[in-house]
Amino acid sequence: MSKERIHTIQQWLQTEDIDVCILTSKENVFYTTKLYKDPHERLLALCIFPTGEPTLVCPQMEVSESKNSPVEMNVIGYYDTDNAEDLLVQTILKRSSGVRKIAVEKEHLPAGRYEALLHGLTPQAFVSAEETLSTLRLVKDEEEIAILREAAELADLGVEIGVNAIREGNTEQAVVAEIEYELKKKGIMGMSFQTMCLTGANAANPHGVPGKNTFTKGDLVLFDLGVMWKGYASDITRTVAFGDIHEKQENIYNTVLQAQITALEMCRVGKTCQDADQAARSYIEAAGYGDYFPHRLGHGLGLNVHEYPSMTSTNTLPFREGMVCTVEPGIYVPNVAGVRIEDDILITSEGAKTLTTFPKELQIIS
Repeated sequence: MSKERIHTIQQWLQTEDIDVCILTSKENVFYTTKLYKDPHERLLALCIFPTGEPTLVCPQMEVSESKNSPVEMNVIGYYDTDNAEDLLVQTILKRSSGVRKIAVEKEHLPAGRYEALLHGLTPQAFVSAEETLSTLRLVKDEEEIAILREAAELADLGVEIGVNAIREGNTEQAVVAEIEYELKKKGIMGMSFQTMCLTGANAANPHGVPGKNTFTKGDLVLFDLGVMWKGYASDITRTVAFGDIHEKQENIYNTVLQAQITALEMCRVGKTCQDADQAARSYIEAAGYGDYFPHRLGHGLGLNVHEYPSMTSTNTLPFREGMVCTVEPGIYVPNVAGVRIEDDILITSEGAKTLTTFPKELQIIS
C-alpha cells in the first residue's frame, strides 16, 4: 500500500509539473513509508520525485531502522554536528538540477527550513502538499480501519477506568493518572491528546484543564480522551453524573444526546459535513441552547487526532465510504452544566458505524 501511495503522489507531481515533494511531518512520512519516527526538533524529510525512488533524510540514529521500510528508497543520515538543511538541499539538487516548483507541508515547515530551501534551491514557487495528502488520507483502507477499531476499544476502556475511579475526595488529576497508567500497561504508544477529566463547574469549559478539583455528589463529570495505537488515534467523550443531578442538568444531557443521534443519522453517503453539523446545531438551538454550542460538530480521525475534514456548518464535503470522523456536540452553561458526547464513526454503505461503544445513556455513578 505504501508503494501505491508513493506512486499516486508521483502522478500528482507529474500532472502539476512539480519537481519534488518534501514531506516532513512524522504522520505523512509514516503514511508513505510505514516508518513511524519522531525526530523531535531534528529534520526528518522524505523527498518524493516525479520518477524513481524517494530519498529519506533523517538523523543518523534512525538510518538502520529506516532501511527496513517496505518502500524502496535511499536513506541519507546526518549527525548532530552536520547542517541538515544543507544536506537536504544538496540531496535534491543531485536529482533535480533545475528546481522550479516544490511541494511542502506548509502547515508544518518551520520558517528557518523554508528559508534554507528558498536560498538553496531558488524555486519559482512553493505549493502546498497538505490538500493532496489530506485527500489521500481521507478514505481509510481495511488495515487502517482495523487499527482504528482497536484504538476506539482502548478509548472505551479509558472511559471505563475513569468512571470507576470517581469517588468523593478523589481529584481530576488523580483520575487522569489512573487512566493513563492503565492504558499504558496495555501497550499504547501514548495518549492522542491531553486527557481530560473535568467535574462540576470545570466541565463547562469545553477545553478545561484537569486540576485538584474533587468530585462532589450532584456534579456532572466529563471525560475526553484518546490513544495512539499502531500510529492511529482515537477520541471519545462521555459525560456521567456523580449522584443525582437536577432537572436542568438532565435536560441539557438529553438535549446533547438527541442532537448527537440526529447528527449520526446524517453521516451517510449522499449527505455532507454541513448536513451533519446543521442537524445537531438546529436541534440544540431549538432547545434554547444555541449560544452554548461554540465549536464544530467534529473532525476527521486517523494518523492525527484532528485531521481533514472539519465538520462545520460551512463544509459541503460529501461523506464517502471509508471516512472516519468524530461526532461530538456539546452544551456548556457556566455554573450549571457542561455536557459533550463524542463517538468515532466509520462511514459505510449502510450509514455511520460507531467504533466507540461505551454507553451514552446517562450513567449515574453512586
